[in-house]
Amino acid sequence: MRPVEAELHPDVAPLAGLLGTWRGRGTGRYPTVEGFAYREELAFWHVGKPFLAYRQQTWSSEDGRPLHGEMGYWRAVGEGRLELVLAHPTGVTEVADGTVEDGVVEFASIAIGLTPTAKEVTRLERRFELEGDVLRYELRMAAVGRAVTVHLQAELSRA
Repeated sequence: MRPVEAELHPDVAPLAGLLGTWRGRGTGRYPTVEGFAYREELAFWHVGKPFLAYRQQTWSSEDGRPLHGEMGYWRAVGEGRLELVLAHPTGVTEVADGTVEDGVVEFASIAIGLTPTAKEVTRLERRFELEGDVLRYELRMAAVGRAVTVHLQAELSRA
């Protein structure tokens, strides 16, 4: 989907501050992996419908190799409620319920789909905080038999 000149749908007005491209750095950890640092780019755009399209990519800070990516939609469903629909190239699909209020977006998964070769992921939780041209987030995950724990944290700036 390409960005087009369209009027922003009123239902996504609380998310308007996210529109555009964001770049920055983050750190990752999990009980089953060694800690790591990464560079990241997020992009949000709209086509005049009650959703934002979303793309995310990360690269190793150490050697620049691609680490992760995901694509999907942030759907505004009224009264500060959101739905998230994402696909990950690791064979995971994520459907989440969320809220937006005063520049804070929170999502918690309600359904995780896995391909036959995907690693087990049982829960994902995301929190985004927007302050002007700075976007911070934290992703918590339950996977491979582990309880929900912080997996990623990043700070991005508007490009």
